[in-house]
Amino acid sequence: MFSGAIVAIITPFKDGKIDEQSFRDLINFQIKGGVSGIVPCGTTGESATLTHEEHERVIDICVEEVGKRVPVIAGTGSNSTAEAIRLTKHARDAGADAALLITPYYNKPTQKGLYSHYSAVAAACDIPQVLYNVPGRTGVNMAVETVVELSKIDVIVGVKEASGDLVKCSYIARDTRDDFCVLSGDDALNLPILCVGGSGAVSVTANILPEKLSGLMNAWFAGDISGARALHSELLEINNILFIETNPIPVKTALALMGMVREEFKLPLCPMSEGPRKKLEDTLKKYGCV
Repeated sequence: MFSGAIVAIITPFKDGKIDEQSFRDLINFQIKGGVSGIVPCGTTGESATLTHEEHERVIDICVEEVGKRVPVIAGTGSNSTAEAIRLTKHARDAGADAALLITPYYNKPTQKGLYSHYSAVAAACDIPQVLYNVPGRTGVNMAVETVVELSKIDVIVGVKEASGDLVKCSYIARDTRDDFCVLSGDDALNLPILCVGGSGAVSVTANILPEKLSGLMNAWFAGDISGARALHSELLEINNILFIETNPIPVKTALALMGMVREEFKLPLCPMSEGPRKKLEDTLKKYGCV
């Protein structure tokens, strides 16, 4: 259902509040760069520290500014099922095209609990939903069998896989229905996941190089495997450096160095240390970003 280069967009701040104009400018920069979708309020959008009011406002702005030019897949997950339902209903009512739901973090639910969580959100909210598995962040790893069972629910249309497990991605792509999308959640594995049956990526790197990520995806789907491989190789260093510290600290710092946003975070995220920051700046220069 969803494919290509989908950006996990940052949330810019100004004096402790959402920088609405910069956010709108970033959205248009992404669309001009050829992305095929936008995810507001994901991990990269600092969703964990947004208030409910801020979370809803970010989604409202994104839906309004995008204006149906590309799909908006709103991050609405939570470690509370009731809260996830509330946020997902808002995304639906705001006009988002789908919701992205992270596995409940900190609680460490069982596989039965994960199935019950997602099926409850699906029953309560009539909007396409994409599962999001990122065990390095949440402390829980959704099993292949759980994803396959959830894929039988009509409104659950895909999964963002950030476990780093290509074997798992292979099984999911093989054992789910044909229109179920498997999206890479790790820029370093975008091309490998395409190779095992993936349909695209929810990308951090696209924040600063949307045309490169779009180019990789376009080459792949046009059958230009060598072109896709060349772009994959070209992006190796930038994909790596954007995780030299906790995401989204490096990517937001990069956009600040590019003059697109303020270098402002919500605690407990904080500015980069001097050494990693210098490495980031050197890498951005190599890519012609600054």
